[in-house]
Amino acid sequence: MEISLAAEKIFSIGPIPITNTILTTWIVTIILIATAYVATKKVALVPTGLQNVAEAAIEAFQDLVFSVAGQKTRVFLPIVASFFFFILFGNYFGILPGIGSIGFFLHHNGKEVFVPLFRSINSDLNTTVALALVSLFTTHYLAIRYLGLGGYLGKFVSVNPIFFFVGLMEIVSEITKIFSLSFRLFGNIYAGEVLLTTASTRLFAFIIPIPFYFLELLVGFVQALIFAMLTLVFMVILTQKSEH
Repeated sequence: MEISLAAEKIFSIGPIPITNTILTTWIVTIILIATAYVATKKVALVPTGLQNVAEAAIEAFQDLVFSVAGQKTRVFLPIVASFFFFILFGNYFGILPGIGSIGFFLHHNGKEVFVPLFRSINSDLNTTVALALVSLFTTHYLAIRYLGLGGYLGKFVSVNPIFFFVGLMEIVSEITKIFSLSFRLFGNIYAGEVLLTTASTRLFAFIIPIPFYFLELLVGFVQALIFAMLTLVFMVILTQKSEH
């Protein structure tokens, strides 16, 4: 079984192709929405069950965000937490049994090619680039909101030759954030997918992959946390007033 670098097309809605990563993204999104709905449907002063788990997770993440963002935590927390839990659930959903192994065969260039019905969402570069773009645009929107348009432009434009050059470097660094965020997440998740698939096709396929599944649990959590915390740091830095 070979893993394609690009996501495979499953069907189309009009002119729009629907790939296996898009299909998986819809499922992960529905699971997150349903979990949030059930956890907050009957809020009690003494939390139990799913509400208790949700509150514990949010409180722990809130403390982490507050240690970096301070008074801006109320605004930054929903954004950063959304990135974290979406990426985390997407990473963990991608290592469930059947993901990448349930599918169908197609004939392509005279060969029979296996097409998985579901695939880890972050093993698709389109997904990670989209997440990075949302992170970047949100960061710049918040910078304008906190600093005003003049203060925001002042971070990148100046009549002082030295600060003008620094501003150009800042613009370049903002562009490179897209590559940094997207390729880091994509590379780690795609590499894990290849590793698990390769290990599962060898002798003792039910035993050899087990240590790698535990490794992927750790990698999935770490990569979600890194993406969320980098986004948080970028937000904090860009919303601070410049001090020359």
